[in-house]
Amino acid sequence: MSGIGSLMEFAGNTATNDTSNTKGIILPAVNTVLSPANSQNGTFIFDKQSSKTKFYENGTWKDMSDEGSVAALVPASGNEVGNGVIIGSASSAAKGVLIFESSNKALVLPHIKNPHESVLSPYPGMMCYDTVSNSIAVFDGLNWSYWK
Repeated sequence: MSGIGSLMEFAGNTATNDTSNTKGIILPAVNTVLSPANSQNGTFIFDKQSSKTKFYENGTWKDMSDEGSVAALVPASGNEVGNGVIIGSASSAAKGVLIFESSNKALVLPHIKNPHESVLSPYPGMMCYDTVSNSIAVFDGLNWSYWK
């Protein structure tokens, strides 16, 4: 993966399923699921207590995977500082570790062809777009789950 300006590029042609990329986004691994009052629609996490990848929508945390494993998680060595990173704006009402603000652009997940076969050592909470099944793929520490 190489960065050019403010764009991230991934190896291969992501307009088709022909990509050699094997790198995805790693979701934050949290000790406790955030309370609904503190959660924003569209929030994604890896819940260490349940070993599941989850997202928040309309007042409810929804499972994206079955129970996985936290065995491969590497513990953070320090305390969290700051308010996260905001891309696309100077400020945001949303709370999170990484926030994208735009009225006319969306997040494009890294494209990976058959992540269950091509990613040799996935990390719990890894997320990508599978170009073969045309779905979102998440890894829970044991298995891949696919969402269309």
